[in-house]
Amino acid sequence: MKKPIKEIQIVPVKPNNGLVAFCSFTLFDSLYCGSIGVFTRPAGGYRLVYPTKLTGNREMNIFHPISKQIGQHIEQEVIKKLEEVMKDDRYSSSDNL
Repeated sequence: MKKPIKEIQIVPVKPNNGLVAFCSFTLFDSLYCGSIGVFTRPAGGYRLVYPTKLTGNREMNIFHPISKQIGQHIEQEVIKKLEEVMKDDRYSSSDNL
């Protein structure tokens, strides 16, 4: 089966209210998805928050997964890449202590 999620990019940010990074990826080699927030979960792990736009006093979804299956697959792939990036982070090395 063809990998639906490719070109995952992670941009770590200074942690703020659970936000630890932004991510982007291509979906089915046809759609670029970006500005997705990566937040820590209170019980451990990470969750993705898809972009919204505030119009008046109403929040409108820009895009988000429709099915639970693709949503979980996206989350797994992004978290795998996030953990690679964080493992290679310049501050995680004991040499910098």
